[in-house]
Amino acid sequence: MDSMENKIARINELYHKSKAEGLTEEEKKEQAVLRSEYIANIRANLRGQLDNIDIQEKDGSVTNLGERHGDKGTH
Repeated sequence: MDSMENKIARINELYHKSKAEGLTEEEKKEQAVLRSEYIANIRANLRGQLDNIDIQEKDGSVTNLGERHGDKGTH
């Protein structure tokens, strides 16, 4: 189960099973791991997008959003 699409499908499968009949302890652990990986992937994608966005300030200088927000330790 390498691709993110497969992981998302499994997350959804586990979610529906949790609502219908509940999950085993192993499935709960798997669900937590998959959700963590999914969130990490979203953060990495967002970081990549920010790193590719430059804005022009009023004074004419150009600021990269990834550099501007990268110092806050939230990624």
